[in-house]
Amino acid sequence: MKTRPLAAALALPLGLFLAACGTTDTGSDDAAPQANDSVDCAADETTTSTDPVSLTDSYGRKVELDKPAERVAVLEWQQVEDVLTLCLTPVAVADVEGYGTWNTAEELPAEGVTDVGTRGEPNLETLFGTNPDLVVVEAYTAEDEIIKQLEKYDVPVLATKGADAKDPVANMISTFELIAQATGREERAEVVVDDFNASLEAAREEVGTVEEKKFVYFDGWIQGGNVSIRPFGQGSLMGELGEELGLENAWTGEVDPAYGLGQTDIEGMSELGDATFFYTGTVDPAGDVNAALAKNAVWKKIPAVAEGRSHAFPTGIWTFGGPRSAQQVIDAYVDLLTK
Repeated sequence: MKTRPLAAALALPLGLFLAACGTTDTGSDDAAPQANDSVDCAADETTTSTDPVSLTDSYGRKVELDKPAERVAVLEWQQVEDVLTLCLTPVAVADVEGYGTWNTAEELPAEGVTDVGTRGEPNLETLFGTNPDLVVVEAYTAEDEIIKQLEKYDVPVLATKGADAKDPVANMISTFELIAQATGREERAEVVVDDFNASLEAAREEVGTVEEKKFVYFDGWIQGGNVSIRPFGQGSLMGELGEELGLENAWTGEVDPAYGLGQTDIEGMSELGDATFFYTGTVDPAGDVNAALAKNAVWKKIPAVAEGRSHAFPTGIWTFGGPRSAQQVIDAYVDLLTK
């Protein structure tokens, strides 16, 4: 299972830190900033502001730029996705390979992006060697150690909130809009948010015809030969997106206060067997949880599994992503519930 890095890993006793990976340079550090050349961005006609930027980030820190940021370094995958959705290519990204496995909402170009190591422990020397004019980081508090480390360098740092269980959908959008402000791409952001809201509204109508509303989304990991399961409960982005469609989250157990994530085992999931199960279809290189569950006799007897109401999401949908990932989530719920 891919766990949340940095502060999230400190906040949650629910998983493992990412395995360390090497730092590779896939592009020239002084290459000119490039537009993201995805199909969507190829048709983009929105404008980029050239005005000075003055904003307050998620933790009340002032960020001042003489002009919108062009060379953006990003240390978390939601924000990498967001930068790409804004039709910009980041100059530096943490764990490029992992992003490509877990987040398919936006594709990183093969060139012009420097890998700065893991999300939990980025190589700051390599990062600042790309000459960024802004570093975007995800944090859990204003006092996070990563913010303190980055502030030692003479480059502005935009700190975004990792999660907000009070309203995860609003937090996801506000993070996206903050990055748009910093890069002068507010007009593009408005188009994307309108697309997301339109997708959500259309999906509500489709799901409205579904009789069984109870659901639970989960992922998991293998440790010491045992399978641990992580349900996405109240306050989780996956759970709230489902409820935005008119579904009812069946996981009512304890969850962490930031991400809305619970923890249970196969026996615990059997108590939710009358609900529809959804789970990540992405295979963790550290261990195939889905394959392990499929071999378990108790798991196979859970009604949701035995009756064919257990569905894998398409691979590469990042469950902590931005608006484009959220649209993938919505599409997956609709497709799996109405097929």
